[in-house]
Amino acid sequence: MQIIQTIAQLKSLLNANKTIGFVPTMGALHEGHLSLVSFAKSNNDITVVSIFVNPTQFNNHEDFQNYPQTLKSDLDKLSLHNVDIVFTPTEKEMYPEPDTRVFDFGTLDKMMEGKHRPGHFNGVAQIVSKLLAIVEPDKAYFGEKDFQQLTIIKQLVRQLNLPVHIMSCPTIREPDGLAMSSRNMRLSPSQRKNAALISQTLFKSQKLVKSFDVEKLKNWIIDNINKNPDLNVEYFEIVDDKELIPISSWDEPKNRIGCIAVNVGKIRLIDNIRYIL
Repeated sequence: MQIIQTIAQLKSLLNANKTIGFVPTMGALHEGHLSLVSFAKSNNDITVVSIFVNPTQFNNHEDFQNYPQTLKSDLDKLSLHNVDIVFTPTEKEMYPEPDTRVFDFGTLDKMMEGKHRPGHFNGVAQIVSKLLAIVEPDKAYFGEKDFQQLTIIKQLVRQLNLPVHIMSCPTIREPDGLAMSSRNMRLSPSQRKNAALISQTLFKSQKLVKSFDVEKLKNWIIDNINKNPDLNVEYFEIVDDKELIPISSWDEPKNRIGCIAVNVGKIRLIDNIRYIL
């Protein structure tokens, strides 16, 4: 495994005659990230993983400062998975000058995460477009836990006409159902125990779609989670999985996905669930 910090070094190692699978991360790696690595390794000649905590996607400076950074542990995990190249650039390497680009994703970034974290997705688009241009992968792997982000990255690739396939990979969960997240390690033991109620409530809600209308189901989920004093729902929306437009009736002929953000103390967790009638 080669650990590279500069763009020039990275480009010198990449072979245009071999397929490249790319997994961009912000580190603090868990089994969810490693599942993406496994997908990349099984479908490509070379696997590249980047570790970079991108400052431009944080609208809360405290959140940026507190984001867990565990580089040594991350590298150990990637070495065990036989990753070929790990790209660990500095902020100056990725942003030698301020990135002033502003992306237009229509309504995709105006709701849910975009509404509550202004500028977040523009920062995501800045760093992902930079990384894809540098690595030039055949396939790039993203988890479905960040469903709105995944949808926007697909739109980004279409807008920029980038020759890369964006691969959607399933959410990996803890044994109690909690979606794996780097932020989970910041939870206290009691918060961690209570956080499992998020996914447990979402899974229960799948069984209620035939007896609850959309609005009633949304209220039931929010009320059920908010009953726990450690948890506070920031939003829960049921949207179609292409345009992310909220649905008002189960009769609408669309694939439906429920997306949620919950504050567990000062730690913010997201998750989603599909509704199939």
